[in-house]
Amino acid sequence: METIHAPIARELTEARRVLFVTGAGISADSGLPTYRGVGGLYNDGVTEDGLSIEDALSGDCMVIHPEITWKYLAQIERNCRGAQPNAAHLTIAALEEKHEVVVLTQNIDGLHLRSGSSNVIEIHGTLDERYCAHCGAQADAGDPAVPPRCVPCGRIVRPRVVLFGEMLPGEALDRLYREMARGFDMVFVIGTTAVFPYIAEPVARAVRDGVPTVEINPARTHLSARVRHQIPERAASALPEIARLAAGTA
Repeated sequence: METIHAPIARELTEARRVLFVTGAGISADSGLPTYRGVGGLYNDGVTEDGLSIEDALSGDCMVIHPEITWKYLAQIERNCRGAQPNAAHLTIAALEEKHEVVVLTQNIDGLHLRSGSSNVIEIHGTLDERYCAHCGAQADAGDPAVPPRCVPCGRIVRPRVVLFGEMLPGEALDRLYREMARGFDMVFVIGTTAVFPYIAEPVARAVRDGVPTVEINPARTHLSARVRHQIPERAASALPEIARLAAGTA
């Protein structure tokens, strides 16, 4: 009996350019909890400081109360420290052998790059880099101080990530739209609720143009009824199986 993965595998063998849109769910099997949802860090709605996690991790809070923002950034960093790419990350990287792969990720954990993927758009930045917004100096990403300070000027530094309420990095957006202009033969959306328009847009365009679309997520999202295939599984099990079947039919 044919599994739900088989038709996806056949379409993958025919695709040249493949886009993977990923969110926190893809890193769950690396031991990284999502902010909310199953196994989320902040399922209770507010932090111990009485703020929502979105307010605590906002650009405004970083300016007014950087010690609060860094308190929760440090929690996220501790969860990321030592995490390794899982089978889903590694499968996406391995697919570059036969496909032109683009990864658009909301994640700031750096796991796609560490897995070997070469064309990764980290639309929300990365925790692996810090800088001083006052003097522009690069800062030590391993400094354990909370909040960490700039060595040259003494100001509080920040990670190179997009906090809630801040503008997206122009360079990353430009890369995304250049890739979208070239088009894709297949689009996977993995482990994300895709609530941000710039995350949902590539999927919506693919649906509109009749391009095969696949959602891999244990929970249903607003995209579930729109995509061609919805796989209610974790990516670390579903993606390797799809790749294995595709290799067998190629």
